Amino acid sequence: MRLLLTATVSILALLPLAQAKAAGVLNIYNWGEYTNPELVRKFEKTYDVKVTLTDFDSNDTAIAKARQGGNEFDIVVPSSTFVKIWIDEGLLLESRPDQMENFKNIDPRWVNVDFDPGRHYTVPWQWGTTGVMVDKSVYPGDPNTSSIFLDPPPELIGKINVIPEMGDILSLAIYHEGGGACTADKDILRKVRDRLAAARDKWIALDYPSIEKYTSGDYAAGVSWGGAAMRVRLKSDRFVYGYPKEGYPIWMDNVAVLKTAPNVENAKLFQNFIMDPENAALISAYARYANGIKGSEKFMPEEMRNAPEIDVPEEFFAKGVFSPACPQAVNDLYTKIWTEVLK
Repeated sequence: MRLLLTATVSILALLPLAQAKAAGVLNIYNWGEYTNPELVRKFEKTYDVKVTLTDFDSNDTAIAKARQGGNEFDIVVPSSTFVKIWIDEGLLLESRPDQMENFKNIDPRWVNVDFDPGRHYTVPWQWGTTGVMVDKSVYPGDPNTSSIFLDPPPELIGKINVIPEMGDILSLAIYHEGGGACTADKDILRKVRDRLAAARDKWIALDYPSIEKYTSGDYAAGVSWGGAAMRVRLKSDRFVYGYPKEGYPIWMDNVAVLKTAPNVENAKLFQNFIMDPENAALISAYARYANGIKGSEKFMPEEMRNAPEIDVPEEFFAKGVFSPACPQAVNDLYTKIWTEVLK
């Protein structure tokens, strides 16, 4: 239950956040190629704070680094499926974004989220979908199916890149085999394991999206995130993004303050800063994902407003599944399957 404050207390609490000039530093730990340099420069200029940025390549990498300790990070950006793990392990500061000045700008559907009810720890960074991307000049068939990478047509064999994210790939494969989110059904998981094992040799790579490798023709199809797919399409209109009709994940990445943050006040300033619609639009303009902040649309680049990779077509919207945090026992089953696939 959110703490109810009197109007007087609320205003007094927010004034320092809105007006402060907080000299010092802020150390951000975020996904690679995911933070707009213009956003960083604007924050630095507004608050006289020097920002350092360190990249990570997966949720597992980020949380492992935090568990080890000995870092100087203030901000981290975990996905919704991992946030509860960070909270339960005591790795995050309860920074109370719900009491910040710009909290009113969060789209209501992203406030009472299961992974952080009422937003006591996190604020939205970006959200999107995981689907498939296809070069239409190589394969002109239906792109809206996970069969593109799980049972690929002959034209695409040996030309498929799959992102090395267990949660995304296992989810797509489970939905393809008729299962639901976080299923522990042994028959479904056996089919998933066999399907992935058979498909693995038909892929050229397990790597994160590369604009150059798609546009140069090295990759003709792949599993990708919507924003990454849009960045490819803007370079080459040969590519189309598909929403698998069998089901696909919807995810959200979120900005949190580490319990060990050396610059807590600057980190809180950053959380409030990115809930401003104009600043949230800068986040989206760079990585090409939606952000969860009301009013940011009017500051977006024109090409994003009706982009098919962001604005999910109505006929596929109901097929999206917001990725939950699965129980540890289920994650252990998935890890075993994923490890076998990666051999």
